[in-house]
Amino acid sequence: MKLNAGILTEKLAKSKYFYTEKLGFGVTFENEFYLLMHTPNRQAELSFLLPHHPSQQPFFHKPYNGQGLYLTIEVDDVDSIYEDLKSKGVEIKVELRDEPWGDRHFAIEDPNGIGIDIVKYSTPES
Repeated sequence: MKLNAGILTEKLAKSKYFYTEKLGFGVTFENEFYLLMHTPNRQAELSFLLPHHPSQQPFFHKPYNGQGLYLTIEVDDVDSIYEDLKSKGVEIKVELRDEPWGDRHFAIEDPNGIGIDIVKYSTPES
């Protein structure tokens, strides 16, 4: 089983720019109403769909309303990605921090208002 999260949004071009230029994603497929992107290592995908498109069933028409969704991107070197995104002018919503349960992470926001938690998982020290 493979999961591909999809976001219904009018902001296809802004989403494409953000994920390619800021996070290094690639474009797997694109047409006038759909954008399928992949992580740099091609292990996960994320899609964007234009709301109310006549080719889609009504169930897939309502756009994302900007609340109640976040994505997690697991990385090996969270510190270097944090510095890279800061140097690219990406606003950091949650500063880089260590959690008592072992995570080292920070958070940003995509053009659709989706929170992105960028994390390095590790076992907490006893």
